[in-house]
Amino acid sequence: MATDLASLALTHRSARGANNERLEFLGDAVVGLVVAELLYERFPKLDEGVLTRMRAHLVCERGLAEVARALRLGERLQLGPGELKSGGQRRDSILADALEALAAARYFEAGWDLCRAEVRGWFEPALERLRGDDFGKDAKTRLQEWLQARALGLPRYELVDAVGPEHAREFLVRCHVDAGAQQTEARGHSRKLAEARAAEAMITRLEAGERKQGAA
Repeated sequence: MATDLASLALTHRSARGANNERLEFLGDAVVGLVVAELLYERFPKLDEGVLTRMRAHLVCERGLAEVARALRLGERLQLGPGELKSGGQRRDSILADALEALAAARYFEAGWDLCRAEVRGWFEPALERLRGDDFGKDAKTRLQEWLQARALGLPRYELVDAVGPEHAREFLVRCHVDAGAQQTEARGHSRKLAEARAAEAMITRLEAGERKQGAA
């Protein structure tokens, strides 16, 4: 049973037969709760808004994928021939889903207490790198300060699209940075919100790239 669940958690839908999508659904909640608990304990003076932003940083697709890479899950994934050929074992979305599915598998295999302890261990290294005061600032300010600290150019925001009626318009914004000629996109019900989300995505990408370079 346990071996079957662990194997299922690492089986992508591109492989034949049963896959990890149902486990991923439950694992999303398991990981979210454990990370929220860690943050609540570690930062007793931070308010709900800052804790929410910190949790989003840790459990976003890229953040989950980083944890999955630290656990070397990519080496254990079961993928279909097409995904194997295209490097699916390195793709953030596939790694993130597998990590959440594995959390659910551990919940069923070992029960809540052991699952909770294991998942906490997965995220504690990433938690050590967090600074609460960074998340008290808005994403655009944090991105600008990150770039300035490294003598890099300022970010640029481009309105790509605005759709929908005036009272329910949705904006698509692209964030550009000169470092590596990178860009991210995000949507929001205001241009300001879309810009903030694009900046948050860019911060996550740049920090991940810097950590990867440091580990090389």
